[in-house]
Amino acid sequence: MGTGVHRWIKTECGRTRYAELASRPGVIARLRLSWFVLIAALRDWRRPANSQP
Repeated sequence: MGTGVHRWIKTECGRTRYAELASRPGVIARLRLSWFVLIAALRDWRRPANSQP
């Protein structure tokens, strides 16, 4: 998991879910991962880095 993701997804549970989704192969999995990153980034944009849910 890259540090760029940590900039957008700040909660530990979100990072764990990202790692799970990123490990799945396939086009549908990539679309779902993109959707997840978009929603997680919108939810976490005001949180400070390293925050808990």
